[in-house]
Amino acid sequence: MDAVRDNVPLLLSGLRVTFELGLLSLVLALALGTLVGLLRVAPVRVLPRLGAAYVEFFRNTPLLVQMYIWFFGLPSVGVSLPPFWAAVTAIGIYTSAFVAEVVRAGIQAITRGQVEAARSLGLTYLQSMRHVVLPQAFAMIIPPLGNVAIALAKNTSIASTIAVADLLYNGELINARTFATYPVFLTVMGLYLVITIPMGVGVNLLERRLVAFRR
Repeated sequence: MDAVRDNVPLLLSGLRVTFELGLLSLVLALALGTLVGLLRVAPVRVLPRLGAAYVEFFRNTPLLVQMYIWFFGLPSVGVSLPPFWAAVTAIGIYTSAFVAEVVRAGIQAITRGQVEAARSLGLTYLQSMRHVVLPQAFAMIIPPLGNVAIALAKNTSIASTIAVADLLYNGELINARTFATYPVFLTVMGLYLVITIPMGVGVNLLERRLVAFRR
């Protein structure tokens, strides 16, 4: 345990980077995923096809390969992203494909009569989605969105492969210096739980607060 005690600042630094990486990636995933989810149910025929192509491409290719493309591939076309932002982009876009499917399912669970009622009151299609459908849809999809967010938090560990100094990367550094494999990586696992367990609790609390939307 001395290896862990002597490297607490490095582990906490990695935890902070992991938290920042997860938070920014989640914001990107929610924004893109909601947009693509709306495309999936749009009344214009070509838009659902574009949304489906986006989802199938990013959902069915490995996150690690996508991350390598963003970090190692973009310089070949004259664009270079720092490791941290390459990881945010890769994780956010990858996760957005899963968010899009959850959002689509939530929208389709809302009865068509509510949309028609909103349109009869003079709201446009986009206004109906914004003010009537999406608030109810998000209230219904909190649990699956929570699962996606927790999976995203764990997927941030892949950022260590492009030298992002996250929790896993710093754990690997400590292990390379001390060879205290079990104490170091058990501590790393515990610190990931510090992120994911409160997320699960938060999702449960939020679901209870929004339960009125589903009645």
